[in-house]
Amino acid sequence: MPPTLDVALRLGSAMVIGAAIGLNRDLRGKPTGVRTLGLVGLGAALVILASTDFLVVLPTADANPVSRAIQGVLTGIGFLGAGVIVREGGGRKVQGLTTAALIWLTACMGIVCGLGAWIPALIAFCMVFLLLLGGGALERWMHRRWEGKQSPSD
Repeated sequence: MPPTLDVALRLGSAMVIGAAIGLNRDLRGKPTGVRTLGLVGLGAALVILASTDFLVVLPTADANPVSRAIQGVLTGIGFLGAGVIVREGGGRKVQGLTTAALIWLTACMGIVCGLGAWIPALIAFCMVFLLLLGGGALERWMHRRWEGKQSPSD
């Protein structure tokens, strides 16, 4: 595959996966959406591509820049995720944890796409959507089942 096409595929897939995850958040009225998570995925992939280019341009270079880039992306993205976590009612109710986790996961997906690891990216993408589509229903079912078995004294 020509290098330019490979770069476009890596960046494009990271952006599309992020946007698709963002669509789920947007449809549920959450604070992040298509653009935000599309940008997170694209940015993460871009950082990884920039780091891996050092290995191609400088054949004697080691893989430490890639490792540091991954660490930097994951550390930095934690601050963005923390921004969507909100405490209500004096800290009793916390909201935004799933969205924060998805911001972090979108960065991870961008990293994987930037590295060109297509099989893990595809498997993880499918698993994310299975969890997003079925996880809420499973949680509601478990809550109904659990609450039905509790005695009034509990």
